[in-house]
Amino acid sequence: MRRSTILIADDHNLVVEGLRGLLEPEYEVVGSASDGRSVPAEARRLKPDLIVIDISMPGLNGIDCTRQLRESGCPAKILVLTMHLDATLAREAIDAGANGYLLKSASAAELRNAAAEVLLGRTYLSPAVTRDFLEVMGRASSRDDAWAALTPRQREVLQLLAEGKSHKEVAAILNISVKTAEYHKYAIFENLGLKTNAELVQYAIRHGIITI
Repeated sequence: MRRSTILIADDHNLVVEGLRGLLEPEYEVVGSASDGRSVPAEARRLKPDLIVIDISMPGLNGIDCTRQLRESGCPAKILVLTMHLDATLAREAIDAGANGYLLKSASAAELRNAAAEVLLGRTYLSPAVTRDFLEVMGRASSRDDAWAALTPRQREVLQLLAEGKSHKEVAAILNISVKTAEYHKYAIFENLGLKTNAELVQYAIRHGIITI
């Protein structure tokens, strides 16, 4: 009987190897990715049945990566794995196209159960976020209105800037001009009411876009 295949996306090798050990031999881990921007290409190459992805990925966070995967037509099930006990992030992950939201504090048995559930086409939420998730679902939008007003490109720029990239580096990574990168930064600061790079970093940390 064919085993379901899994791609693990996490920037910590120990986490990747730990997840591999917990998921095999029941599943076949066919590959891994250490930054969010490489996940879509690996998904196209490996065609996994399931992608297990951390939210706090360098280059492109797990939620925006999930959104890009869905927009590109990726059929894989997606299980977001995170240390963030945050129902708002859980809702945003599901809205972006994820099939599950699992805390890194989960047991090995819960990890395997979550993988099985999403592979069957069901939505899985860690029990610790379920109650708050139902409350969050009743709100008009996830996070805040200013964040929701940012374009997908602006969210990419925000993360790269928060990671310490220069305008030139952002432009090179996103294949845009330096002037365009600077314009996006200006729009981000205006929409979010930010004045300094330090405030930008604090915002990114507070919203689970980057970790320290």
